[in-house]
Amino acid sequence: MKHIVLTSAIIALFFSACKTEKKTEPATMAAEQTVLEKLAYASGYENWKTIASLKFTFNVDRDTIHSERKWIWNIAANEVTGMSFGDSVTYNRAAIDSTTAKVDAAFINDKYWMLAPFNLIWDQNNFTYQLDSLAVAPISKESLQKLTIVYGSEGGYTPGDAYDFYFGDDYLIREWAFRKSNQAEPNIVTTWEDYQDIEGLKIASMHKNPEGTFSISFTGLEATRR
Repeated sequence: MKHIVLTSAIIALFFSACKTEKKTEPATMAAEQTVLEKLAYASGYENWKTIASLKFTFNVDRDTIHSERKWIWNIAANEVTGMSFGDSVTYNRAAIDSTTAKVDAAFINDKYWMLAPFNLIWDQNNFTYQLDSLAVAPISKESLQKLTIVYGSEGGYTPGDAYDFYFGDDYLIREWAFRKSNQAEPNIVTTWEDYQDIEGLKIASMHKNPEGTFSISFTGLEATRR
């Protein structure tokens, strides 16, 4: 079986995640939901335990260039099948080696774009965070809440990176910014829009930059229950 060949343009999209107020209180010890939990549950986190598998296509459109990767994620078996440029590979995430590490990095990137609110719970011991109750969103210029997370300097594919999440009173993410290595200026800023309900998961199927020259979208979204 062939392995996915990844172009440099796609590899450049890899990023894993990061927080700014140093507060790593475990969710189970909080008297009420933390902001991390509120964001995750607003996107249907309570339904995650019922999902057996996810199928999706990760599309990248930059100017006139289109590329895509298709994924089938057997969550129960921790098995992933990736398809790109006509090639495919199936591997188990518990047994990643040198031949599958690059494919897994692509998978982590793509599912992070899709399930970032859930990673706020999954990764909460690996980042610090800061909440601003009022901030100007970079694209819409609306006054929204802002959560900044900064990942630790070790572990993962891109340690030390930072993300700024902008959201309203419903705790659904509207926009975000990615800042490599926690630099001051964002590397990329996009919307979170066109939410779809996939077996109780609320997934933003479209992300666009302010200029309209770059977008990431999800198509072929399917989920099966346990």
